[in-house]
Amino acid sequence: MDLRQVRTADGRVLEVSVEGPAGGRAFVLHPGTPAGLAERGGIAGPAAERGLRTISYARPGYGGSTPHPGRTVLDAAGDVRAILEHLGHDRFVTAGWSGGGPHALACAAALPGACAAAATLAGVAPFDAEGLDWLAGMGPENVEEFAAAVRGPADLTGFVQARQAELAGVTGGQVAAALGGLIDEVDRAALTGELAESMAASFRHAVSAGVAGWRDDDLAFVRPWGFPVAAVQAPVTVWQGGHDRMVPFAHGQWLARGVPGARARLLAEHGHISLLARFGDILDDLLERAGDW
Repeated sequence: MDLRQVRTADGRVLEVSVEGPAGGRAFVLHPGTPAGLAERGGIAGPAAERGLRTISYARPGYGGSTPHPGRTVLDAAGDVRAILEHLGHDRFVTAGWSGGGPHALACAAALPGACAAAATLAGVAPFDAEGLDWLAGMGPENVEEFAAAVRGPADLTGFVQARQAELAGVTGGQVAAALGGLIDEVDRAALTGELAESMAASFRHAVSAGVAGWRDDDLAFVRPWGFPVAAVQAPVTVWQGGHDRMVPFAHGQWLARGVPGARARLLAEHGHISLLARFGDILDDLLERAGDW
């Protein structure tokens, strides 16, 4: 994993990871919440096999990226533009997992000339989505966390700080226990080996500089995103699992209806984490949707 630092026009620093062929086409990966940078062989490997260069970054406040208080989901598009310009790419495909899903959609909405296609994998829907009970079906830890987010920054900061120490030292063998009621037997079975180690490393990096990134992600989710999903212009596929207790199935169903022209891949047998086992299929679909780019 090649780590870079990219400076934005407003003077912030973004910590960026690059994996895969130097001459490959750009694939921007938006990780979940909380998440930092980590080796992601299960994603970067299949991407490299398809000629893709995997580019990911720690969102503001995570790891070595400068905090950006008050940021919106839409702000991610500007950060991605800065990163791609720094790396010399003018076209890209993107995918966002979990909390990364809305940020992939921001790119599909705000960078239509550059974003050839996007995928949201177990990604949350807008908090104010019409007809969606946003918290229904979430595990108890998420219900508590987002209730704190709605109450405001002070309450949410206290909530995530209480969990920071646990994630700061978590190992691959401890990840399933740390997630508690947020996963069921389907995701527990998937959370082993390289995937468990990668997720643990991502958690550790996410909180290594404090909780600003985690807090500001959550606040951005329960506030207006800065764009309506109806503004998405790039082709999008929505992937969602029926066993998901972090982002319930209804979120994927809503996005599949709400994003213009979205292709639905609603898989009842998968959960939030087990969905990543389909990453080769996810990439093939992404490239097919991008067409000749």
